[in-house]
Amino acid sequence: MTTLSDFHANTITGTPQDLSAYLGKVVLVVNTASKCGFTPQFGGLEKLYDDLKDDGLVVLGFPCDQFNHQEFDDNAETADFCQLNYGVTFPMFAKIDVNGDNAHPLFAWLRSEQGGILGDAIKWNFTKFLLNREGKVVRRYAPTVEPSAIEADIRALL
Repeated sequence: MTTLSDFHANTITGTPQDLSAYLGKVVLVVNTASKCGFTPQFGGLEKLYDDLKDDGLVVLGFPCDQFNHQEFDDNAETADFCQLNYGVTFPMFAKIDVNGDNAHPLFAWLRSEQGGILGDAIKWNFTKFLLNREGKVVRRYAPTVEPSAIEADIRALL
């Protein structure tokens, strides 16, 4: 059975990261964008991470430019923006595609595990996937769902 530990991705600084490093944690995977109407959710994601990381939560941010080109071209610019504007300290990864032929394998798997309103396609920036400590997908949340609304589900898994 496939789990989060079967994937790897490059961090926002370009370092390869085996996602098995997050096994044993409750994981919230989010496709992000720096210039989107939902971008203020970075603040809520950071608050969740800050409040619950000691209990075993990790938020993983994956910038994506597939929806109206709302992400910077340069990963360093994205990292600076997230840190300066929202104080993001949770792990951020290099820009990826979440839909289509070039979709990152992690997102192809997440989509297949939890379909959404558009079948398995990601509808927009800030779609969220909650994974349990074993690295299995538990739930998918629409972009409009605020991070604070997910807290009870996260706490139930912690």
